[in-house]
Amino acid sequence: MPSDDTIVAIATPPGRGGIGIVRLSGEHAIEIVSELVRFPKLPLETQRATLGEFIEPESGRALDRVVATCFRRPHSYTGEDVVEVSCHGAPVILQHFVECCLARPLAAHRAALQDSGGPQEKVRTAEPGEFTMRAFLNGRMDLTQAEAIRDLIDSRTLYQARVAAEQMEGALSRRLQPHKRALVELIAGLEAGIDFAEDDVPVSSWTEIASSLDVIQADLGKLVEGYEYGRIVREGLTLAIVGRPNVGKSSLFNRLLNEERAIVTSIPGTTRDLVSESASIGGIPLRFVDTAGIRDTADEVEAMGVGKSLQAIADSDLRLLVADAADGWTEGDSKLFERIRPLGALLIACNKSDLAFTPLRLCGSMDVPMAWTSALTGEGIPELKDKILEVAAPAHALASEGGFITNLRHQQLIKESLASLARARSAAERRVPHEMLLLDLYDALHALDTLTGATTVDDLLGVIFSTFCVGK
Repeated sequence: MPSDDTIVAIATPPGRGGIGIVRLSGEHAIEIVSELVRFPKLPLETQRATLGEFIEPESGRALDRVVATCFRRPHSYTGEDVVEVSCHGAPVILQHFVECCLARPLAAHRAALQDSGGPQEKVRTAEPGEFTMRAFLNGRMDLTQAEAIRDLIDSRTLYQARVAAEQMEGALSRRLQPHKRALVELIAGLEAGIDFAEDDVPVSSWTEIASSLDVIQADLGKLVEGYEYGRIVREGLTLAIVGRPNVGKSSLFNRLLNEERAIVTSIPGTTRDLVSESASIGGIPLRFVDTAGIRDTADEVEAMGVGKSLQAIADSDLRLLVADAADGWTEGDSKLFERIRPLGALLIACNKSDLAFTPLRLCGSMDVPMAWTSALTGEGIPELKDKILEVAAPAHALASEGGFITNLRHQQLIKESLASLARARSAAERRVPHEMLLLDLYDALHALDTLTGATTVDDLLGVIFSTFCVGK
């Protein structure tokens, strides 16, 4: 993607609405808008929204009343001159404005370039993500912040949006900066000891080096451990509601969703196909799947539903086994439990608790989280949701304490840094020469740089000459 072109694109989602925005970024963005929009009262000013009229180039007639907002570089989203034109949200108006930007602009500029024989500036439609890429290339954000913008746009719960907003404000970069600074100081000290040995520059002892590495490794390790919870927050989970026919699976499904989504009757085998719906618990998106009652049946349609249910149970991240508290724990429940226990995370809901008074008879001593519920009265539903969150996100407490990352790429890079730090720690224990130790330290720093931005030679020299009395 050439970065010296002026780019234009519709910045609002497809479809009709009250407002639609066309965004331009580049050296000639202001010039283009000034040619296409007439401002009757005030000229287009920086950092100010200005009312104007979108003029048809051929006839000079006003096609729409618009509001143009101008941002001069570097105080803009991309770090370039940016103009955002708010039109009425008719797709035909927005598309016509973009076409006019591509067809009409820079007539005087092109003529001047043709006369001089110089290269012509291009005005073109923006590629996907190009505005944010320019913001990154121009130093307006690092990669973690750019990725957080995508996560914020894709968020389905308010909690997801809050986490993405924190990342967008640089939360991960701020978390990593002290460790990068510690690595830079350690590297600078070792480099100075090597390059200026004749000046008696003080060098950290092996014990001090190992201690510094231990502190960095411990905190980066917390970030890696918190990723599982971060992944769940970002991607969500699928929960399959499992059980024998007529134990109240569909009623519990409706109660968890707070709506009548599945058909409920007293006839066993009512649910014959998968019914799914999305909701959130504790800010984590969950896709609930109500499955057909699992039993042996001669009914061909019900048997097909059971087969699909078993496949959905295997594919889910979490399984909720529903038992009838009024019936007690039956042989059918035990068979189903043994069948789904090896598949992964599982908890048991003892439903119809309003009809039962002997909880110990139900599940015996099985080591599985259990909640007593009544889909009819709503009793125990909040406790069930808490149990679901505990089983689905066991790293929640750890993540809350030490922060968490939500992106697999971030986890892999931090793991790479930890592996390099572990090699450096081992080298320090074995008193390996500093030249070899530095290779692992540079590898650890490079992995963190890939997340937050590069550490330059000037950064290292700055530490060396500001911290040590070199050549005194």
